[in-house]
Amino acid sequence: MIPDSLTQIQYDTIYNVFSLVIASQLFTSVFLVICLPRVLPRYRQAMTVAAIVCGIAAYHYFRIFNSFTDAFVTDAVGGRGSYSQVAGASFNEGYRYVDWLLTVPLLLLELVAVLALARKVQSSLLTRLIPAAALMIALGYPGEMASDNLTRGIFGLLSSIPFAYILYVLFVELTRSLERQPATVRKTISLLRLLLLATWGVYPIAYLLPGIGIDGSDAWVGLQIGYSVADILAKCLYGLIIYRIARMKSFADDQTFANSELSLEDAASFKRSTTNS
Repeated sequence: MIPDSLTQIQYDTIYNVFSLVIASQLFTSVFLVICLPRVLPRYRQAMTVAAIVCGIAAYHYFRIFNSFTDAFVTDAVGGRGSYSQVAGASFNEGYRYVDWLLTVPLLLLELVAVLALARKVQSSLLTRLIPAAALMIALGYPGEMASDNLTRGIFGLLSSIPFAYILYVLFVELTRSLERQPATVRKTISLLRLLLLATWGVYPIAYLLPGIGIDGSDAWVGLQIGYSVADILAKCLYGLIIYRIARMKSFADDQTFANSELSLEDAASFKRSTTNS
């Protein structure tokens, strides 16, 4: 539940965290677009999707930021004091869920696309993963909007079912694909799955704060910080790792491309590491 008032420190903290997320998402998106020519064409779809994810997140955080500054104002001289919620205005948490509804399925698409699996395997994975991701977000939204912990807990439990299914597919089904990946990127892909698990794990922890006795403005501020940090890791850092995987796979697929991108010494070193693996 959105608090009626925030202290100066709480307001400044959320203000600065939202600013950090906007900058992170926006410039990660720009970086990924600029780097598209640095990978082979077959991996540019994954890079493009990663840039779109960060772009969507940057847009929605602009909306979240504006909603926050419109919802809380202060009458203190010089703008330094406690902030109260404006009558008739409210912070719109819905922007965050619209963002997740769009970006979470795309995050899964990024991972599947960069693996460059056979078309039939890709279709099978996406057919299972994307509807489960959409269902997870759709079930979490009513709980987030609920004013009582019972309703929040019920919908949190329901949304955890597709969440667990997604993790099962990622950690069991995708393990089989690792054998078909270049040896140089297997470890990175495995770490990427762990990053997805770690960052997605932040969301339910933040979601559950009101239900474990942390309530009022402290819980709400913790919720916003937790969601924001998780969004940076799950979108920006995730996208940069996707770029790294795409680069490594491009070098493994085409030695001429590797020679053009790397110095001769680095290209030879990369070729030796691939051969030894």
